[in-house]
Amino acid sequence: MGKTQKYSPRSLFRAFAFAEGVTWTMLIIGLLGKQYWGWSQPLVTTIGGVHGAVFLGYAVISALVGVNQRWGFWKIVLGTSLAILPYATIPFELRVEKAGELVGDWRREHSGHPKDDHWFDSLYRWFINRPALLAAALVLVVVAIFAALLIVGPPGGWPKQS
Repeated sequence: MGKTQKYSPRSLFRAFAFAEGVTWTMLIIGLLGKQYWGWSQPLVTTIGGVHGAVFLGYAVISALVGVNQRWGFWKIVLGTSLAILPYATIPFELRVEKAGELVGDWRREHSGHPKDDHWFDSLYRWFINRPALLAAALVLVVVAIFAALLIVGPPGGWPKQS
């Protein structure tokens, strides 16, 4: 096995999976704090915002790593959607780790794999080779989704009553 980079697919996925679990814990404690200890709504809203941002970040990173590791469409959907349930990403992370599905570096060059000829993989490699631009694009995606969700409002408030 080759040298592991600081920001390998494995390290990035595991960092976001860990952060997602931590923010679930913060959110649950915040909700309990509001209910039983009188914590303020702005505090709980802030905790919810942090969790929401990390949740979206996990989903984006899970998809990015899934594409890189060639998990397949349904495994990527599963990995990202498990973040909806508290701590459900943990067994998924353990499973892909144990199966060796996080091993390897970023696919920066054509590997000879037939799927590398697809336009999406060419675009993917283009972005992977420009990490600052990729990071900026991913942050913009998360911010756009986060803003759209803020406009729509919290679950339970749908549809808005006039």
